[in-house]
Amino acid sequence: MKEVTVFCDGSSLGNGRDNTRAAAVALLGYRGLWRCFGEYLGSATNQQAEVAAAAIALESLREPCRVHLHSDSRYVIETMSGRFRRKTNHTWWDRLDRAARNHQVTWEWVEGHAGHVVQEAADYAARTIAKLGRADETVLTEAVDRVGSFIQYPER
Repeated sequence: MKEVTVFCDGSSLGNGRDNTRAAAVALLGYRGLWRCFGEYLGSATNQQAEVAAAAIALESLREPCRVHLHSDSRYVIETMSGRFRRKTNHTWWDRLDRAARNHQVTWEWVEGHAGHVVQEAADYAARTIAKLGRADETVLTEAVDRVGSFIQYPER
């Protein structure tokens, strides 16, 4: 089974206001090669964007994988690890549950805005897509370029 490293992030500019613009991005690494996937989410909240980012990552995988998923969202990590109850955003959680179903996922929280190369690239891409109002291939390519050949070795 392939081992894939994921860093994902969501952004909701104007969270909770009338002019909210949200996006979600996932960077997937396999053997030192990185791909970036993103989606413009319109008026989604920040929590919804974070859930969507994890779903996008897992939906992008073409076969069952062992996935080490990193997110700066305690909401996502603690909920998917069974420590938080799902009180809202059920449609978003359903999407993530479906995406995770065929994979063996390890959920790990990573501090946001702490200088981690891959997490910062995902954050930047999510904010940029939210500002643009559309998923842009140039933004996704730039995120991969920011990561370069960063290799995250799985723990054994």
